[in-house]
Amino acid sequence: MTATPFSPPAAAAAAPAAATSPAAAQTGRGSYWITTFGCQMNKADSERMAGILEAMGYCEAQAELEADLVLYNTCTIRDNAEQKVYSYLGRQAQRKRANPNLTLVVAGCVAQQEGESLLRRVPELDLVMGPQHANRLDVLLAQVEQGQQVVATEEHHILEDITTARRDSTICGWVNVIYGCNERCTYCVVPSVRGKEQSRLPEAIKLEMEGLAAQGFKEITLLGQNIDAYGRDLPGITPEGRRSHTLTDLLHHVHDVEGIERIRFATSHPRYFTERLIDACADLPRVCEHFHIPFQSGDDAVLKAMARGYTVERYRRIVERIRERMPEASISADVIVAFPGETDAQYRRTLDLIEEIGFDAVNTAAYSPRPNTPAADWPDQLSEEVKVERLREINALVERKARERSARYAGRIEQILVEGANPKDPQQVMGRTRTNRLTFFPAAKADGGAWGVGDLVNVRIEEVRAFSLSGVALA
Repeated sequence: MTATPFSPPAAAAAAPAAATSPAAAQTGRGSYWITTFGCQMNKADSERMAGILEAMGYCEAQAELEADLVLYNTCTIRDNAEQKVYSYLGRQAQRKRANPNLTLVVAGCVAQQEGESLLRRVPELDLVMGPQHANRLDVLLAQVEQGQQVVATEEHHILEDITTARRDSTICGWVNVIYGCNERCTYCVVPSVRGKEQSRLPEAIKLEMEGLAAQGFKEITLLGQNIDAYGRDLPGITPEGRRSHTLTDLLHHVHDVEGIERIRFATSHPRYFTERLIDACADLPRVCEHFHIPFQSGDDAVLKAMARGYTVERYRRIVERIRERMPEASISADVIVAFPGETDAQYRRTLDLIEEIGFDAVNTAAYSPRPNTPAADWPDQLSEEVKVERLREINALVERKARERSARYAGRIEQILVEGANPKDPQQVMGRTRTNRLTFFPAAKADGGAWGVGDLVNVRIEEVRAFSLSGVALA
């Protein structure tokens, strides 16, 4: 089972697991439970690890307390996400003391950051493994089965592994195109926990997409921590003097995979976002008109302190070019408030930028000092009171602007790719517009049938909200 950190596991200490679960008796390996924290990259890694576990003979558990192997795929971008992991581990450690056959694994960024110190803090752990080792889970578990307590955090070249992912969706799939990050943003721990950039070859990416298309997938999101940097570690220069492999070239290369109706990509960095990329997105009909481009601050001095490598004006030009070529495109972003030393005037410039651009969505966060990052040691840290107040104010602005942006959908006909039933209303299905707005509409067809997962449906929008829409199908 793959869960999110927003669905807390049952109190593991409430009852000890049996020494051998029913699943263990059936498969010889037992059952697994994965809880995923953090970004889309982690979600994609969890799918790969779930696939490896099933190839090994594990089956997914019906509940966490029934699992013979529990894996936490962790995130260290924010301190609260990291602390949740330790809270979950405390419950599992108690459970393992009652059942020594339980296998406990911590994967992901906290594992990479803490390494062996995690074993000292939680000695019940069997395996600690960084993100670069996700496709080696079976090898590492074999060492655990031999009685070893394993830590795998050394730098590792990521090998191709395109056949084992267990997808949580049957219609929308993640495809990693570049691992790691070479940026050195002063607030960010990602380069130290996910390693150097490693781009996959275009042929391997296309092969994976073709395999997903053969399984019925219709939408692919190309993933990278810094996806615009795709290909700069691959060899080759064109006659025009540019790199042979760029994200733009990759989009052209994979665009015509038969069966894939929609292509998205994330996450972009303004430093590398080119006009050539924008033009490709406008010209390639399967690439969706949605761009996630974090700006982080609306003040140039703060951006320089963050080591972001661009100015606010550079960011504006990107948005202007997108809207020139694709007027209806949606733009979402990330922003950090209360960065060390940020003055009220600098913070106000961030508010002004949000007001000016009118984002469809913005992920907001108050600055959180992370281990082994320069900004964590700076003396001009801001108080929690300032962080809370700025976050409250900016969230209200983000929601207001998102509602204003949503208003343009009222009365329009939007093509929706059905992803599943509305979990809050079984009479409805839900999916997304090409611009990534979540949309709900009745599942029943006029002829008595029902819309199903994977259907592309024209929907007239009748109700708009800040971050979602509702409507009725036209066919």
